[in-house]
Amino acid sequence: ELVVQFQVLNQSCQCLAWKPRPVGVWPCPGESQHVVAGYSDGTVRVFSVSRTEMELKMHPHAAALTAITYSTDGEMILSGSKDGVVAVSSPRTGMTIHVLADHKGSPITVLQCTRKQFHDFGVEAGELWLATSSDRRVSVWASDWLRDKCELLDWLSFPAPAGPEGLDSLPPSLAAFCPWEHGVLVYVGFGLQKEALFYSLRKKQVLRKISLPAFATALSLSPAAPFMAIGFGDRLLRLQPCPAGAPQDYAGHDDTVHFCRFAPSGRRLLTASHSAVFVWELTGA
Repeated sequence: ELVVQFQVLNQSCQCLAWKPRPVGVWPCPGESQHVVAGYSDGTVRVFSVSRTEMELKMHPHAAALTAITYSTDGEMILSGSKDGVVAVSSPRTGMTIHVLADHKGSPITVLQCTRKQFHDFGVEAGELWLATSSDRRVSVWASDWLRDKCELLDWLSFPAPAGPEGLDSLPPSLAAFCPWEHGVLVYVGFGLQKEALFYSLRKKQVLRKISLPAFATALSLSPAAPFMAIGFGDRLLRLQPCPAGAPQDYAGHDDTVHFCRFAPSGRRLLTASHSAVFVWELTGA
């Protein structure tokens, strides 16, 4: 059932994210739920679902947006654009407080934040976040937004053979923090081998590799169990136990599986292809 719909005329919505609920806070009747969306004209819009209205419009980018997320406390919006620029903006004031050009020249494919304690990596910060770009680079940052602090923690660059065509024809570069293994991120993308790499931020090295049947087009890590969901270009969805185990493959999509995302409970999985959206029930989760 369609509950509410927002329309922005003459602009394409490229990415969106739900505002996270503060830790330990239960939903209240009438509580405002917010969605932030990034558009092809470089604008960011915040919508209130409960009030069915747009609350804020910002213009932090000169190019189309390609990735967007909230900080873990919901106090900041991180957005990435087609030209590789990452902006950090406040939904309270509408001001952009940081502009990071480290990935400039290559579209941002992933932005993700995770909570952390400052003693994990010897830096004082409230959270970790990562940015991934199409040129197989991943930057990891430690931030404390209240103190206006944003420090580069690690910079990864994954090798690959020369592509026959432009970046648009290559599989996407995707990375995610590992929920069940702290201090580790998982990376998939075009490379020397078809594989998923587990990289330790503490040891500064790849811990292990999982072979894949093809280059991945979508990636999601379960928050409830050591499982990865991986989408491929041949209409295949794979559920991969970690660190090892027999994978389970599922068909049914009509085209490339370009999106997959576990629900916060880990019991459901949402996947999408060209003209189909699937919701999967994970009975063993």
